[in-house]
Amino acid sequence: MTCRRGALIVLEGVDKAGKTTQCNKLVQTLQDSGRPAEMMRFPERTTKIGQLINSYLENKSNLEDHTVHLLFSANRWELVPLMKEKLKQGISLVVDRYAFSGVAFTSAKPLNPSEAAQRGQFGTERYETSVFQKAVQQTVIDAARNIEDVHTDIKNHSVNAINAAENEPIGELWK
Repeated sequence: MTCRRGALIVLEGVDKAGKTTQCNKLVQTLQDSGRPAEMMRFPERTTKIGQLINSYLENKSNLEDHTVHLLFSANRWELVPLMKEKLKQGISLVVDRYAFSGVAFTSAKPLNPSEAAQRGQFGTERYETSVFQKAVQQTVIDAARNIEDVHTDIKNHSVNAINAAENEPIGELWK
């Protein structure tokens, strides 16, 4: 009997759009239904590279833009072996931001940047400005609805992705 692999589920969106809330809810829902799932966040700030990124984001250090881009990329790449192993073990990974944030932020909701600014601690990091967030916004899931309705949409899409992926080989995100 072959172990069914997990799926990589990524939630992207502007800051304070509710990604972390929805990731936590999805992991709990999947686990409650007997599907192994774990949450990851990027940048992963506990690694050496992640600590450099954290210092930059908190405006404690300055780095050239190309350098920061490479650090974000390296932060994701350093965890690929762990992620692949978990997927092979049948664990679905629910990820709060991944490679698409490195290309451009995408939005999980049509959230007005002024509404995002009203949420807790908005503006404490370098890219949490209304001008920057507005420039990278694109709607994927209408998360302006209540948390449970958004969760239902995300859960349905995620279960479909898990079912579609479970017997497929683990591929590459970029070729």
